[in-house]
Amino acid sequence: MTEREFELACNKIMQGNRDGLKEIYSAYLPFIFAVIHNVLKNREDAEDVTTDFFIKLWSLAEKYRGGNGHKGWMATIARNMAIDYYRAHYREIPEENEILESAVSDTGATSSHEDEIVSNQTIEEMLKKLNGGERQIVNMKVLGDMTFKEIAEVLKIPMGTVTWRYQNAIKKLRRCGYES
Repeated sequence: MTEREFELACNKIMQGNRDGLKEIYSAYLPFIFAVIHNVLKNREDAEDVTTDFFIKLWSLAEKYRGGNGHKGWMATIARNMAIDYYRAHYREIPEENEILESAVSDTGATSSHEDEIVSNQTIEEMLKKLNGGERQIVNMKVLGDMTFKEIAEVLKIPMGTVTWRYQNAIKKLRRCGYES
């Protein structure tokens, strides 16, 4: 979804048209789930907070200001909601550099369900070789299709750190036999 398409969807939401929310939901459900799951590390809780995110988006659409990167805006809201949930239910704040789980739901078309399961397990095993910061950045870059600048803004770290961690992660994955 382009920036303009996102703005149009937000305008629909502000007019009370549910189609705008459906468009955003269809385009970004896996991405939002991945951001939230990265914090909570619990599928059921992540599903609940993801649902809450889209409910909240209905009321926040009017606050979106175009041109600032809608993916980063949504990721920040989703991450903050996940941290709030974590604080309320686990009474601890997750560390930035903890190992983060990956949501690998849309890895592309496969010839069979079994092939998809094997493929997902292989990707998950490779991602486990990355440290928390590297895995989070790879998830945001690959699953979220975010720019390094957007990732830096969401994580509140320098863009140079983002690119350095991403490059290290790709080197590790290549050493493990993964070719992008």
